[in-house]
Amino acid sequence: MDEKEFDVATQLLIYGQVEAVNKKRHLDWSIKAENNYDFAKKVNSVPLMAAEFPHAAQDYSIVFAGEGEQLLPVVVMGIKQDENLYVNDQGQWVAKYIPAFVRRYPFVFASTDEGKTLTLCLDESYSGCNKENRGERLFDGDGEQTQYLSKVLEFLQDYQNHYQRTQAFCSKLVELDLFEDMGAKFTLPSGEERTLTGFKVINKEKLKAIKQEDLSQLFASDGLELIYLHLHSLRNLNKMLQNSGATSEQNVSDEPEDSAEIH
Repeated sequence: MDEKEFDVATQLLIYGQVEAVNKKRHLDWSIKAENNYDFAKKVNSVPLMAAEFPHAAQDYSIVFAGEGEQLLPVVVMGIKQDENLYVNDQGQWVAKYIPAFVRRYPFVFASTDEGKTLTLCLDESYSGCNKENRGERLFDGDGEQTQYLSKVLEFLQDYQNHYQRTQAFCSKLVELDLFEDMGAKFTLPSGEERTLTGFKVINKEKLKAIKQEDLSQLFASDGLELIYLHLHSLRNLNKMLQNSGATSEQNVSDEPEDSAEIH
């Protein structure tokens, strides 16, 4: 039986037709929020901010993907490239917590100068976009941004701040050389074998071996709590596999049960 490999770091963009938000183009536009997440149905993992760990660890496996400055925490949501097991056939999100990366849709910040200047953009292909005053207006009759648009900007700016803090947290983990590459083998109901790879996890033996000074710094910065939330969350990968009908050939975590505004 051939064994196939799936790389969890592979990202499928949830954004389609992205345009910068401006009053000339979007003066008459409104956004009707919809409780439908079909736009994320084919995304198997999304980035996660450090501040989200306490909530996300209850529902998802938190791992790390990428290299260098691009290394970030992600939540695993599927075992196939075009699969999100947390969105059902009705487009509903089936977990209590929805990552901020998903909640900010259809808006996103874009930059052409490595983050020095951020431009608010909108996915105009979002089904909730309209010119019939359904939902929330982006601009009022005088061309000024509405309270709704101001809140959107506030949320995305908050997200960007958390992104920078999360990058700093990951850089510290890389500096301490705490990561190891990890994979999980599982079998689909069809009998097909697959390997979930392309992610990193904290090596507990390396964590135990770090200097007391580094350990104290991690504790003081809440980094140690985030590490244990990450390790604790790995058990959710087995739950996700079971929910998909797949069977795991190995336990991806043996973390004990009592292990230790974007939220």
